[in-house]
Amino acid sequence: MRRNRSVKIVATLGPVSGTYDTIRSLFEAGADVFRLNMSHGTHPEIRERHQMIRDIERDIGRPIGILADLQGPKLRCGVFVDKDGAIIQEGATFRFDLDDTPGDATRVCLPHKEIFEALEPGATLLVNDGKIRLSVKDCSDRHASCEVVVGGCISNHKGVNVPDVVLPLAALSKKDRHDLDFICELGVDWLALSFVQRAEDVEAARDLAKGRAAVLSKIEKPAAVKEFSAILAASDGIMVARGDLGVEMDVQEVPPIQKRLVRACRRDGKPVIVATQMLESMVTNPVPTRAEVSDVAAAIYEGTDAVMLSAESAAGDYPLEAVRTMNAVAEEVEKDPTYRQVLEASRVASRSTVAEAITVAAREVAETTEIKAICCFSQSGRTALLAARERPNVPILALTPLVKTARRMTLVWGLHCVLTNEVGRFKMAVVSAARAARNDNFAKGRDKIVVTAGIPFNQQGSTNILRVAPVQEKMIYEGEPD
Repeated sequence: MRRNRSVKIVATLGPVSGTYDTIRSLFEAGADVFRLNMSHGTHPEIRERHQMIRDIERDIGRPIGILADLQGPKLRCGVFVDKDGAIIQEGATFRFDLDDTPGDATRVCLPHKEIFEALEPGATLLVNDGKIRLSVKDCSDRHASCEVVVGGCISNHKGVNVPDVVLPLAALSKKDRHDLDFICELGVDWLALSFVQRAEDVEAARDLAKGRAAVLSKIEKPAAVKEFSAILAASDGIMVARGDLGVEMDVQEVPPIQKRLVRACRRDGKPVIVATQMLESMVTNPVPTRAEVSDVAAAIYEGTDAVMLSAESAAGDYPLEAVRTMNAVAEEVEKDPTYRQVLEASRVASRSTVAEAITVAAREVAETTEIKAICCFSQSGRTALLAARERPNVPILALTPLVKTARRMTLVWGLHCVLTNEVGRFKMAVVSAARAARNDNFAKGRDKIVVTAGIPFNQQGSTNILRVAPVQEKMIYEGEPD
């Protein structure tokens, strides 16, 4: 099975997509990677969904990626005397403190001492996804007295955001650490880290993961945007989580930030997902709005590696239709000549290593001759990432003997991942590449492919050879270098 597009689709699983038949239908409709949201679902439920994905992978014979999304520390207020909460008026004074007495229209408990320790007068507090806005006037390590800038109803356990303060909180809560060990032992491919504020947060998750999963940082805090270069360097991938980012920053700032982050990820050759509310109306409607379709298309035009569905596929009424819609939008965008023009205009050339020079050459050969595909052999996936960074106008076959690498690379733009046997000679690499291109209908007859590999074989980072080869096995001549 091959896709007729390069961008990948991530679909979140949940109550409406928790059966083998539904998950398989989502994959067949276009989902390349499945997201397990650790904020919802018990460990037995997560284990069951994980096993279903692996069963589908076995039955279909294609690698499928699994991304586990950690919840991160949740900052929430306490409870109120009235179960419906309280109405706080604009201009009024409202106090947050550590007193767990039920709140009213004048105060409520905020059981997070770390917030009070970091606050300063003038800081902003946002409640209930930014619907309520308060400005801190006076504070100590046990309270914050605020002026209500935008009022509304505040009720039990509503979320609290602190957009303009770097909080002394680890990105991994006690629950996250427990979840991380569980899902790494289970065998997920990507680990999405919430509430990232600094590169040290990423390093802490990487130390705990111990190589069992790649670490993907969610950019959803203004502090993460400011520290993005360091966070990107420490991460294996990035998610532009526009939901919380749009709460903590002015909404008009989010689109240019999204564009900058995608460009930076492309420059460094690291996969990036654009996420949140992409087809939100399809939670309850069988068709999206025109604005949502334009939003998805804009992310694809930018060259993002993947676009993601959240509630649309996890809890909505039309999960299958949502995946089909996203797939159709992607195919249509990628047929547009403007798409190629945008990708090529935004490409950053890099030839600082032999491997980079080889992958640039492979793309240039493919674009100037009748080449049907670029086939790259990769142990760690690094060579495949370099090939994808070039955004060539032909498909990329990422061949690897490691199922772990194949699954991880399913998130990356343009990669068609193929499991192969280990090869010890370049001739056999060419034969394997030609066979994969034929079997998966990328080439036939007298068509040619570009093959890149490294000698000696089965060593990471050794890509040093390129060959244009026919796909007819009988035409692959003797005398290939060993």
